[in-house]
Amino acid sequence: MITEHSLDRIWKGCLQQESKQQEMLYKVLAPKMLAACNRYATDRDEAQDIMQEGFIKVFGGMHKYRGEGSLEGWIRRIMVHTAISRYRKLKPLVLTNELPECVTINMSYNESGLETKELLYMIAQLPTNYRNVFNLYAIEGYSHQEIGETLGITELVSRTTLCRARGVLKDKLSRLNIREQHCLAS
Repeated sequence: MITEHSLDRIWKGCLQQESKQQEMLYKVLAPKMLAACNRYATDRDEAQDIMQEGFIKVFGGMHKYRGEGSLEGWIRRIMVHTAISRYRKLKPLVLTNELPECVTINMSYNESGLETKELLYMIAQLPTNYRNVFNLYAIEGYSHQEIGETLGITELVSRTTLCRARGVLKDKLSRLNIREQHCLAS
């Protein structure tokens, strides 16, 4: 396990353009950054492309990190912005009317017995715009204002999209619970 101190040493080497330190930084952080990119990608190959593009931005903009906050958090934010930029170029954000209106999920995922990987899989199945807003809000901790600025949408569209994403997830969870109850009854 790498400590914050050793990560700082690696970063100092990166700032001095030491290729071995850049490679070390990549090897140390790639698994975590790939996981972050995977939340926004449609498949693993796309997540790897996003991560590669993100690391290119990291190494090209190293001087922009001012030491405020954690280095890992700064790099993850670059990965998230890289993923979002990709989708902004490919598809405009469009709300669909075929999904349920705003529904809140008032349950703990641990209480439902759902494992993290199953929940992440359900999130990955959301339409791209729903998935991106949900990830930015629920996982990355962005405010609706920040999401709006990042995605080029209004705060209201961000809130509406999040509500609809939650509704889709709640529906999937309900169907999963009904299937499990049916299996237990059989």
